[in-house]
Amino acid sequence: MNSTLEGIKSLKRLRFLIGPITDEQRLNLLRSSQVSFLPMEAIGERGQLDLSGARELEEVKFGYTQLFDGNVVIAKITPCFENGKGALIQNLLNGVGFGTTELHVLNPGPQLEGRFLYYVTSSQPFRSLGEAVMTGAAGQKRVPEEFVHNYRIYAPPLPQQRAIADYLDRETAKLDALIAAKERLLGLLAEKRRALIARAVTRGLDPNVPLRNSGISWLGEIPKHWKVERCRWLFRERDERSESGEEDLLTVSHITGVTPRSEKDVNMFEAETTEGYKLCYAGDLVINTMWAWMGAMGVAKIDGIVSPSYNVYTPSSFLDPNYIDAIVRIPVFPQEVARYSKGVWSSRLRLYPEGFFEIWLPVPPLSEQQAIVAYIKKETAKLDALKEAAERTIVLLKERRTALISEAVTGKIDLHQTATPLEEGA
Repeated sequence: MNSTLEGIKSLKRLRFLIGPITDEQRLNLLRSSQVSFLPMEAIGERGQLDLSGARELEEVKFGYTQLFDGNVVIAKITPCFENGKGALIQNLLNGVGFGTTELHVLNPGPQLEGRFLYYVTSSQPFRSLGEAVMTGAAGQKRVPEEFVHNYRIYAPPLPQQRAIADYLDRETAKLDALIAAKERLLGLLAEKRRALIARAVTRGLDPNVPLRNSGISWLGEIPKHWKVERCRWLFRERDERSESGEEDLLTVSHITGVTPRSEKDVNMFEAETTEGYKLCYAGDLVINTMWAWMGAMGVAKIDGIVSPSYNVYTPSSFLDPNYIDAIVRIPVFPQEVARYSKGVWSSRLRLYPEGFFEIWLPVPPLSEQQAIVAYIKKETAKLDALKEAAERTIVLLKERRTALISEAVTGKIDLHQTATPLEEGA
């Protein structure tokens, strides 16, 4: 009973634990001509800061959020808040900085350890309650300042706050190192996947096959027995229109290729009717005219309809659609697409049929195309399994990190009895 009462008495509203700008901070501002600059992308989801940006004080002293060493910042806008963006501000240029206006800034008072406060604001209870009280339109929701200032925190004496912060510094550093290692692995797997596909579709599967110069700069050397053809001899444009608009609506992006709109969790403009949209069939190549220069193209896996501003092409019978899907989505291909696109600025390039038909592609024998497709499917399945395992591990490590922080800052971990729970190889 006594311990319960003690715990209740230890809960304090943040407004009584944070303070105004200190004299030292005010002096640092007056002495500064150059300051650190922190846009939202400079603030990480696990307390990281990118302090590489600097600005002249005169450029940023109006219209930005004032920051000082020792502040704790919390992203206020969706989805940055839900993603955990926030940090303890340290090592600013001259101790002073300015940043995005989408931050809540807390200046710890004399009864509050800054590191402890940062962990409180990154804990699951704080984030969950904050998310529940966000206000504003979809995509522009923000956490109110009143919520932050009225949030009740477990506030033990300073020595205990520091002990909790020291403990979390050690344990989260171990978890962060494990997460970073898995994220590096994901990067390596993605690069290996890209390289595997690019080599297979441009060089084939036989490492000893005689090569010849393709005469195409982006393609380089290809197997001697392969052909090189312009797309005008490989595809015909399909411009058939839906009468009802009831077919599956497909979207085209540089990340996922051609996929059903229903599989995407997106809030984007929807036309009142899809009557008159272009029909495409499984095996057709679909190109997002506006974003082709970024690689937004691919082969449809199912029948459906696409935006009338897209272009649809049917491959010849001697082409395997899956081979075409693989080659048009290798990283170097969009550079070739850009050469044949039209537009005043690079970000406004459009790939029209007359440009597409001028592009050259390698054409292996059909049986070899099919063998390449089978090889890619088998080898990428292995890489994808490793990727999924790494992603599951990252999720578990992040959950473990969140739980550890939440338990520590709410007084549920007895530091006197807690041995280091995390092993380096966990």
